[in-house]
Amino acid sequence: MQKLAAKLQRTDLPKFGPGDTVRVQVKIKEGDKERLQAFEGIVIATKQGPQGSFTVRKMSFGQGVERIFPYNSKVVDKVEKVRSYQVRRAKLFYLRGLRGKAARLKEVERS
Repeated sequence: MQKLAAKLQRTDLPKFGPGDTVRVQVKIKEGDKERLQAFEGIVIATKQGPQGSFTVRKMSFGQGVERIFPYNSKVVDKVEKVRSYQVRRAKLFYLRGLRGKAARLKEVERS
């Protein structure tokens, strides 16, 4: 069973974790057409394993929006890492209660 799950795992996704800002290209089907829509936000949680997923949170017109994307979903076309922030937690659920400047994170220098 584990060998089968390993074969089906996606290998084209970059390494990212909580505290990283990612841009997820999502396939949207409208009638008979299909297009890509970007969803950019901070990764606040990840789940590992064959059925693993990651949760992305963004602010849209003053409202917090969260989406959960499975790693092996066919709806996810591409994921690109935009920037990284320094965090000390694996789950950043405390960001849900923070607004404005209080929700800022310290950016990590990329080399």
